Amino acid sequence: MNNNRINQLFEQHPDHLLSIYFCAGCPTLDGTADVVRALQRNGVDMIEIGIPFSDPMADGIVIQEAATRALRNGMSLRLLFSQLKDIRRDVHIPLILMGYLNPIMQFGFEDFCRQCVACGIDGVIIPDLPFREYEESYKDTARRYNLRVIMLITPETSEERIREIDAHTDGFIYMVSSAATTGAQKDFDEQKQAYFRRIEAMHLRNPRMIGFGISNHQTFEAACAHASGAIIGSRFVTLLNEKQGNADEAIRALKADLAQE
Repeated sequence: MNNNRINQLFEQHPDHLLSIYFCAGCPTLDGTADVVRALQRNGVDMIEIGIPFSDPMADGIVIQEAATRALRNGMSLRLLFSQLKDIRRDVHIPLILMGYLNPIMQFGFEDFCRQCVACGIDGVIIPDLPFREYEESYKDTARRYNLRVIMLITPETSEERIREIDAHTDGFIYMVSSAATTGAQKDFDEQKQAYFRRIEAMHLRNPRMIGFGISNHQTFEAACAHASGAIIGSRFVTLLNEKQGNADEAIRALKADLAQE
């Protein structure tokens, strides 16, 4: 089952990985594939493509506004799949769809998995899918399509639940840096660092990526010190808007921030 690009990435590059999140259909309806290509061109290791939803409860204001704008632009899951249908002609890095359960359920989970495979999507992150429900209703279908379902853990997740997630999922574990919503932070306080160390000391089977609140050199390096790398969303979405959808300029600006001590 390790013919999945996500697993291959962590085997080949176990540290200092940069994963970027953006919302499909924002700032422009037709820019999704161009953003993906620009991110690969600029050395990003993995990409999370957000499926816009009207009530994205895990997200802070920046990503909420991006989702609203994308929906207003006319983005839908069906349209997103049609925009991505040829993406594997020239994109080889892992691609993950991140979205809430409601639009995926309306599409139909098996149809969703089938379309993911047709486009070359490697995994999905569904923040409001409870682990138990995943186990009972979704795991077998996702496995059949060789799709990785990535689970989130927070500082509040019990050790028992983390061990269960580690045993029953594959790909990586998404470590949410705090129990709050997404958004940029200047640095990680001692409490968050202690959480990173605690999870590190569990010696989990799956690699880990840290997300929420990463936007500069300090937070990026702290994430990389305790996990395989970092997931950056809000800061990139902000830069993409500022650069009027020019993803090359946005990712270069972000990488300059990450390099600057």
